[in-house]
Amino acid sequence: MIESFSIWEVLFLLCFAVSWPVSIAKSLRTKVVIGKSPLFMSLVILGYIFGIIHKVLYSRDVVIFLYMFNALLVSTDLFLYFLYIGKNRKELQQGNKE
Repeated sequence: MIESFSIWEVLFLLCFAVSWPVSIAKSLRTKVVIGKSPLFMSLVILGYIFGIIHKVLYSRDVVIFLYMFNALLVSTDLFLYFLYIGKNRKELQQGNKE
């Protein structure tokens, strides 16, 4: 069953879709991820997965693509966290020794 989508849900997801690229860009520019929470990002991804499941089971509409896009953005940020965190910790430890 295909339903019409909620403009409020779309606006909610678009706000997040604008916010995550800012976080990703900062990680790419500075290569500093200290202070980011992988647990938080994982829970956000899980929330988007639950939103996708809801869309598939109960409310099939184009908004599912916004959930998928947002999950991809947060997954990218989480990937960058794991890519840079080892180097960040090493630099932090070296800075404390001096």
